Amino acid sequence: MTAATATAPPPAPHPLRTRSFRLLFTGRTLSLLGDAAIPAALALAVLEATGSTAALALVLGCAMVPKLLLLPLGGVIGDRFDARTVALTTDLVRCGTQLIVGVQLLGGTPSLAVLATAEALGGAAGAFAMPTDAPLVKGTVAAESLHRANAAMGVARSASRLGGPALAGTLVLTVGPGWAFVLDAVTFALSALLLTAVRVERVPIPRRSLRADLAEGWQEVRSRDWYWTSLIGHSAWNGAAAVLMTLGPAIAVQRLGGGGVWVVLLQVGAVGFLLGALLADRVTPRRPVLAANLGLATYALPLVLLALAAPAPLTIAAYGLAQAGLGFLSPVWSTAVQRAVPAHALARVTSYDWLLSLAAMPLGYALAPLAAAAWGPELPLIAAALAVGGCCLGTALVPGVRRFGRDD
Repeated sequence: MTAATATAPPPAPHPLRTRSFRLLFTGRTLSLLGDAAIPAALALAVLEATGSTAALALVLGCAMVPKLLLLPLGGVIGDRFDARTVALTTDLVRCGTQLIVGVQLLGGTPSLAVLATAEALGGAAGAFAMPTDAPLVKGTVAAESLHRANAAMGVARSASRLGGPALAGTLVLTVGPGWAFVLDAVTFALSALLLTAVRVERVPIPRRSLRADLAEGWQEVRSRDWYWTSLIGHSAWNGAAAVLMTLGPAIAVQRLGGGGVWVVLLQVGAVGFLLGALLADRVTPRRPVLAANLGLATYALPLVLLALAAPAPLTIAAYGLAQAGLGFLSPVWSTAVQRAVPAHALARVTSYDWLLSLAAMPLGYALAPLAAAAWGPELPLIAAALAVGGCCLGTALVPGVRRFGRDD
C-alpha cells in the first residue's frame, strides 16, 4: 500500500462502550460515592456517642493500621489470584462491616469496641481491595483505551468527592449517621453484584513463597528509577496534605475569616480535582510522569499561603489549582504504571505505591500539631511546602522521569 492510499487506524472506542469496563466503572462509582459520605458521618457518630476525640482517633487508627500492615500481602494476593474474585470478596466483607456499624448506630447505643473492630476489618479488606484496581482496569479495556479508562475513573472519584460530603450531611441531618453506613453497605453489595458479570483478562504467576513474591514486586519497583523516585514525591505530598488538613482549619477560623472559608476551600479543591481529571481525559502529555509530578508540586502554594495568612481568595484559588494537579496526576500516573509494569506484577507494584503514600499521612497528622505547639503553625507548613515542592520538582533531575514517554 502506498503512502497516498494508506489510512490512519480508527480511533479506539471509548472504554465505557466496553461492557466489562462499564460494569466495573458503575460499581466503583457507587462504592466511591458511598465511601465519600463515611468520614463526616463517622466523625459525627463517634463524637455524638462518646463525646471523645480520643475515641474517634482510636476508631480511625483501627481502620488505618491493618490497611498499612496488610497492603504488601494484598498486592501478592491480587497478582496470585483472580483480581475480580479478590475485589468481589472484599466488597462483600466491607458491605458486612459497614452494615454492622450502621445497625450499631441505628440502635442508639453503639459499642465503641464493635465500631473499632468493624472498622479494623474494613481496613484490612481495603488492603486487599486497593491493589486490584489497576489489574481490573487493565484487564477490562484495550491497551489504546487505558488512558481514557483511567481518566473516567478519575472523574468518578472527583465527582464522589463533590457529592459525598453533601450526601453525608443530608443523611446525618435528616435520618441520622447510621443510614450513611447502611447506604455504603448497599453500594458495596451492588459493586460485588456487578463484578460477577465482569470479565477480566488475567496473567497468572507461578506459585512461589510469599517472601519470593514480595521480593519480586519490590524488585519491579527498584528497577525503575522513574517509579521509586516519583513515589518519594507522592509520599511527601500525602504527608504535606496531612499537615494542611491538621493546621489549615484553625488558621482559616482564626486568621482568614472563619469556618466558612475552610468549607469553601475544600469545595473549590473538589472542583479543581474534577477539572484536573477532565483535563487528563483530553490531554495526553508526551512526558506523562514528568508532567504529573510537576503538577503535584503546586501543592506547595497553598501551604505557603496558609503559613503567611495570605488573603482568603488567593489561598482558596491556590488550593483549587493544587487539587487540579492531583486530579490530573491520578489517571496519567495510573496509565503510565499499567503500561510499563508487567501485568503479572501490577498488583504488588501498586500495593507498594499505596503503602508508601498512606504511611506518610499518619506521620503528618502526628508531627504537625507537635511542631505547631512548639514553634507555631508557620514552621510545619513551610517545611511541608519545601518537602513536597522539592521532592516533586526534584524528580525532573532523574533521567528515567525525563525520558519516560507516553509510548513506554
